[in-house]
Amino acid sequence: MAEERAAAEIPGTPEFRAVRVVIIGLMLGLMLSSLDFVIVAAAMRTVADQLHGQTVQAWATTAYMVTSTIATPLFGKLSDLYGRKKLYILAIGIFLVGSLLCGLAGSMYQLAAYRALQGIGGGGLTALAFAIMGDILTPELRARYQVWFSAVSAIAGVAGAPIGGLFAGADTLLGIDGWRWAFLINLPIGVAALVVVHLKFTMPGKKREQRIDYSGAAWLVVCLGPWLVVSEQGRHWGWGSPLTLSLLVIGLVGLVLFLATERRMADAAVIPLRLFRNRMFTVINGANVIIGIGVFGSLIFLPLYLQLVKGQSPGEAGMMLILQTAGVLTTSRGLSKVINRSGRYRAFLLLGMGTVAGALFAFASLDQESPLWLAGALIYVLGAGVGVCFPVALLALQNNSAKEDMGVSSAAYSFFRGIGGAAGTALFLSMMFSLADSRIADAVAKVDRSTEFRAALNDPSVLANPANVPVMETVKGTGGINLDDTSFLLTADPRLTAPVVNGIADAMSAVFLAGGCVMLIGFGLAFLLPKRAKEPEAPQVGVPESESAVS
Repeated sequence: MAEERAAAEIPGTPEFRAVRVVIIGLMLGLMLSSLDFVIVAAAMRTVADQLHGQTVQAWATTAYMVTSTIATPLFGKLSDLYGRKKLYILAIGIFLVGSLLCGLAGSMYQLAAYRALQGIGGGGLTALAFAIMGDILTPELRARYQVWFSAVSAIAGVAGAPIGGLFAGADTLLGIDGWRWAFLINLPIGVAALVVVHLKFTMPGKKREQRIDYSGAAWLVVCLGPWLVVSEQGRHWGWGSPLTLSLLVIGLVGLVLFLATERRMADAAVIPLRLFRNRMFTVINGANVIIGIGVFGSLIFLPLYLQLVKGQSPGEAGMMLILQTAGVLTTSRGLSKVINRSGRYRAFLLLGMGTVAGALFAFASLDQESPLWLAGALIYVLGAGVGVCFPVALLALQNNSAKEDMGVSSAAYSFFRGIGGAAGTALFLSMMFSLADSRIADAVAKVDRSTEFRAALNDPSVLANPANVPVMETVKGTGGINLDDTSFLLTADPRLTAPVVNGIADAMSAVFLAGGCVMLIGFGLAFLLPKRAKEPEAPQVGVPESESAVS
């Protein structure tokens, strides 16, 4: 292995060419997971409308995030037992099967189930790509090829949203519903990655015996699953109903059994509990959960805000979301060197969280009449804050972990960020649709006396348009708006839809406000960190920008 690594550094040698081909295969795999979140987020409004499940779309997002979060550390340990290549190919295969099924889904609940399967593969792709790179490359080559991986993240962030918007905006593409290509696009990329890795990755990894914490992962699912169900359905069942309380108790039992299992499994646990004796580890991961809740839970609303409130097409919204990636890249590029030199983790974490909180509070003040340029500026600022938060959390963990804990600390970073993201997405989407009905009713009551609105109600052409029926029923008090399918907003009379849009905007403002408050909790938590690391370490090889990007 050492000789092969050395030969891989010499241009023109077979080993050098083989390594480059394998790296391309790894980049294709990372492209899958990086593109997926951005493309699906940009297309989700159309996907949910087509599947008549706008109000339950949280399932499709959280299912992926939970399974990928749990699968990430498990794939890393399984690869030590059975080899990186086999597990990487398995991860790509699972991801592709999940993507194909997502493209065939007939309901939001089916889509959620298939996204859960897809997430298992996505967790494996994330866990194994950098492990394989560590197997086949010397530290010097890792630094060189890191630029390639950073380019993948940047391309995915810039191209993903417009591609998702393009697919969502197309009625059909090659005879298939346009939105389904948001998932089917993964198939050719994944097949290419499979072929390259299968044919060219021949360098064996060193196997070692590992205990796999299957029971801990299972109890974590028992803990998180019921709580996510309650966050989504509690508003329908009633927060004090027997079913809601029963699921909360089941989740609590799952949490207790998970902690007991982690203690028994010691270093083989999904997250070894001994790491929490380290103050830096505990505080950073607490902040990491908050970052996941505030950032992912709020960012999922950006394409919804642009399409539902500002009336943009999916393609236009996708182009606007490039500003978010631009903000991330602006602050994340080169930030690792500055942080490592200064050792001021607290200051940078406060800067990042303060920026995100400020952007979210500013979003909460926007309404339907707010200028589009202001929304674009805030999207950029929000991305800039995210570009600070994620790298500083990862660096603080890595630079303050023992060498033998480097892998598990990095896995914990992804784990807690993913858990926070899943919780934030479920809670905030549930909050928005819980508020939307009452906010829409309030907006209709306020506008009911306006001349323009009354004129629309008496216009024969308005009465003859089927797209106006949902709004008309709400105005007459004979029915409520069904937000599972919001496509009527595209064709209904804008004089009638104005109060609906304003009601949705008010509900979203409440969500952005809640997101800002959550980030303020993390802002306070960051003060528990020391002002400066006691012994700043030399700069790491580099923080993968894929870790700092939202995707």
